[in-house]
Amino acid sequence: MKVNGKRLWNSLMDMAKVGASENGGSTRLALTDQDIAGRTLLIEWAKKIDLTLKYDAIGNLFLQKAGLDSSLNPIVIGSHLDTQPKGGRFDGIYGVLAGLEVLYSLHETAIETHHPIELAVWMNEEGARFTPAMMGSAVFTGHFSLEEILTVKDKQGICVADELKRTQQQGELELQRAFEAYYELHIEQGPVLENNAKEIGVVTGGQAIIWLDIETTGKAAHAGTTPMSMRHDTMIGTAKMMVDLEQLVLQKYPEGLITFGEIAVENSSRNTIPATVNWTIDLRHPDDNTMEKMQQDVLQVLEQLANTRSLTVNTKLHWHSPATPFNETCVQTVLDSVQTLGFSYQKIVSGAGHDAINLAKHCPTTMIFIPCEGGLSHNEAENITALQAEQGAHVLLNSILKFDQQLKLAQVG
Repeated sequence: MKVNGKRLWNSLMDMAKVGASENGGSTRLALTDQDIAGRTLLIEWAKKIDLTLKYDAIGNLFLQKAGLDSSLNPIVIGSHLDTQPKGGRFDGIYGVLAGLEVLYSLHETAIETHHPIELAVWMNEEGARFTPAMMGSAVFTGHFSLEEILTVKDKQGICVADELKRTQQQGELELQRAFEAYYELHIEQGPVLENNAKEIGVVTGGQAIIWLDIETTGKAAHAGTTPMSMRHDTMIGTAKMMVDLEQLVLQKYPEGLITFGEIAVENSSRNTIPATVNWTIDLRHPDDNTMEKMQQDVLQVLEQLANTRSLTVNTKLHWHSPATPFNETCVQTVLDSVQTLGFSYQKIVSGAGHDAINLAKHCPTTMIFIPCEGGLSHNEAENITALQAEQGAHVLLNSILKFDQQLKLAQVG
């Protein structure tokens, strides 16, 4: 069975107009008016096939097509509509709209599934406005408490609770309710599939992620009167830390990744040696044990360099997501669907964080990847082809049907 690729592509292009940025991307930060406009458009499309609409207390949106057996838990397809600032048109959005296309295809062909099929739109997956990322799915699965997250504020001091109320995105749907399975379709956000000329990535799990907040402190002094040999220069010390940490990962952890995404200088001035620099480290590795060793080595390098340069360094764990294997049965339905449809494929571990990582701790879960041009994401130039979008949605539809049928056969048996 196949989806309507032209309709899927048109919906992607229409959604991209909501919060469109000047160079072909989109900006819809979580719970902003642009984000709500994107959700409103999705709901308009969902009403055409009579999907049931509900929200939960953290603003996750669920659209359901009933199944033949209302006592069964839903099979859920999900992703997100919020974007990075001047982000791409497909990151997250593709998974939501491909899920909607699956529901449209089931409706038009009058195929009745045994389980209800739901489309989930998770709140604040990106973490671009409120941190941490994957916020809605983390609260849904109980990884974070609702009360804790409702108090989180953005850089303007606006809290999640106030924005949920303002935008009317809260509902009464139960948190942590049971799902039969969860599937998420996504662009790879990396170059592996494209470089290997594969049409589909069969995702077997997600790598571990650690976010660290770092504060480096030295001594503020005049730029023109303090000799170089007498400085406690926090900026130079921080720069040296970054360079040495990059070399550590390159030389000792070939599968590891390290990124320095944010840096802020307190009381910055052109002619003052800064006293305090706050910055971030993003660590990633597919193996938990190796990740732990990598984190320990990072902290050791920070302390050694701080001591060498007469600085102090404080580190704080901001977020930790362990390596996550996906459910073998769900992965197999994807593999079977790809082989039936005749697409080229490879098994792959997700390098990025996704809502599926949270859901994997809650129910049987897997993901499906398609290539993206140049492996580029979180960028206005992020791109896929209409054919790639269609192929991924074909795999999603057939995987859902296989899982639904397998469970029904198991119940009969």
